[in-house]
Amino acid sequence: MLTEDGKHLYVSYDEYHNLIEKLAIRIHQSGWTFDTILCLARGGMRPGDILSRVFDKPLAIMSTSSYRSDAGTVQGHLDIARYITTPKGEIAGRVLLVDDLADSGHTLSAVLHQLRNNYPPITELRSAVIWTKALSTFTPDYSVEFLPTNPWIHQPFESYDSLRPEQLIRKWSV
Repeated sequence: MLTEDGKHLYVSYDEYHNLIEKLAIRIHQSGWTFDTILCLARGGMRPGDILSRVFDKPLAIMSTSSYRSDAGTVQGHLDIARYITTPKGEIAGRVLLVDDLADSGHTLSAVLHQLRNNYPPITELRSAVIWTKALSTFTPDYSVEFLPTNPWIHQPFESYDSLRPEQLIRKWSV
């Protein structure tokens, strides 16, 4: 649900999963086939996992981080892992890079640059996200929703960003 001022987008679990399914349909209908899904942790992990199951393709993971301050609401320095975790040796062939959104576009651009320059076994690379914001300098190959007002997206699991074990203990103590 987008707020009236267009500054916040609140997404339920059902909406989130429906959007990932729509992303799968867009990728499938493009006719492009790929060998591996590479998701960017953390935002791309949930979409990557679902797409990996739907397409029956191995899931590789690359860790990136830029939103660390104020419970993940302030973008800082971009860190990109030097290694990719993959179940089949080295990542190679046609790779679908998955993240949750193209916000500024900086992360996706930097990761694609690193993959193209440091992983010669990758023969083709395409990108897929749920949301693309208007301010993004990067245009993914596949996207479900274009967000012209650049809202802050409140994903259904964001409450875990500020939840700590002690709070869970209090919650589940009988």
